[in-house]
Amino acid sequence: MTKTIMLQGTGSDVGKTVLVAGLCRLMANRGVKVAPFKPQNMSNNAAVSDDGGEIGRAQWLQSMAARIPSSVHMNPVLLKPQSETGSQIIVQGKVAGQARGRDYQALKPRLMAAVMESFETVGAGRDLVVVEGAGSPAEINLRAGDIANMGFATRANVPVVLVGDIDRGGVIASLVGTHTILSDEDRRMISGYIINKFRGDVSLFDDGIKAVQGFTGWPCFGVVPWLKSAGRLPAEDSVVLERLARGGGKALKVAVPVLSRIANFDDLDPLAAEPEVDLVFVRAGERIPADAGLVVIPGSKATIADLSDFRAQGWDRDLQAHVRRGGRVIGICGGYQMLGDRVTDPHGIEGNVGEIEGLGLLSVETEMAPEKTVRNSQARSAIYDVALGGYEIHLGRTTGSDCARPAVIIDGRADGAVSADGQVSGTYLHGLFTSDAYRAALLKSFGIEGGGENYRQSVDRALDDVAIELEAVLDPRWLDSLMP
Repeated sequence: MTKTIMLQGTGSDVGKTVLVAGLCRLMANRGVKVAPFKPQNMSNNAAVSDDGGEIGRAQWLQSMAARIPSSVHMNPVLLKPQSETGSQIIVQGKVAGQARGRDYQALKPRLMAAVMESFETVGAGRDLVVVEGAGSPAEINLRAGDIANMGFATRANVPVVLVGDIDRGGVIASLVGTHTILSDEDRRMISGYIINKFRGDVSLFDDGIKAVQGFTGWPCFGVVPWLKSAGRLPAEDSVVLERLARGGGKALKVAVPVLSRIANFDDLDPLAAEPEVDLVFVRAGERIPADAGLVVIPGSKATIADLSDFRAQGWDRDLQAHVRRGGRVIGICGGYQMLGDRVTDPHGIEGNVGEIEGLGLLSVETEMAPEKTVRNSQARSAIYDVALGGYEIHLGRTTGSDCARPAVIIDGRADGAVSADGQVSGTYLHGLFTSDAYRAALLKSFGIEGGGENYRQSVDRALDDVAIELEAVLDPRWLDSLMP
């Protein structure tokens, strides 16, 4: 029978995603047929799975760690926030509607059937499934109808390992507090815990382990240090953007306005890995740096709302000044739509605003349409004449005179637009910078030699390094218990 283990966190952003990826690679390296699974994810960082639907980018990475094709069943329910209170709901890779938070709570019990169907599909023919929870099981106000944590674990009878983040402080209290407030049924599902993101001498936490065991009876399966290799992996949640430090003194500064509903920001990761690129995320209240050579406007889950906020921040004026200085601009997906003259939404897909003026840097207009494009694509840069591989996830049709100068050719069709002076370009293709040849050509146009390292291979090596680090610190008896 397929073995299963589920990692749940004492809170959000405790490192579950990386631990699941690391365990998948560790077990794959041992010859185990392993697969990742996350019943419910909330993220605007989406990927197109190998079977053609939308899943969380984290599950795409975890499938890569497991060395198997990605599937919509690895993340059967994906919530893509569009506002402070509402999200688009993706079920088994396809749009199933929209819901506000309270309405979604009522909808969750009906989604459990899809979750269990996908769980069985993922486990078929596998030795091990490593499941990632969402948020925390301590959110007992959301326990009724839960499909993401203990609701799933109890329904599927999956043992749970609790992950606590010691770096944020209070890890003993968070573990013991979780034990205290869980119901007896939920508490019985927990087989042990892992301490994550430890810095310094691990022996200093020996008394902490004794304390946790005294209060809970749970064994510790390992104290994981701050994983250096994890920094080379794509981040799942945009919350990480708040912690990224600025660089300095590098050959090219690339500025990225952090949109309120930023999506697929891992498009920028390959640029961040370039030694001569200073990638600067411009937050609300900050100015786009005057010394930036390139501004990239990333994807957005709510183009019209983010375009309005872009103006409210004064970034439209900064961008106009940037272009007047000879700076270049690249817009990706929603960012491409913003660069045009106008965005219309006659069907009210994004809300009540039916039309908004664009940034006017490309002679194109976008009309939002109900049909959603979701596909992996092979493409070619029309600017640099090099091969590209990427994916498309977008609503809307963009047309206009600048489309006569496409930015890329996707599967034989023109996509995107380039301004007459060549300074501004936009495309619907995500994964643009992942192409080593494109990245090298782009940097060369700024007088920089770069793009030589294969980015995909560098991520793969980082997964191997994370697996090695985990194997050195996790309880070997526990790891052996996961073997077939």
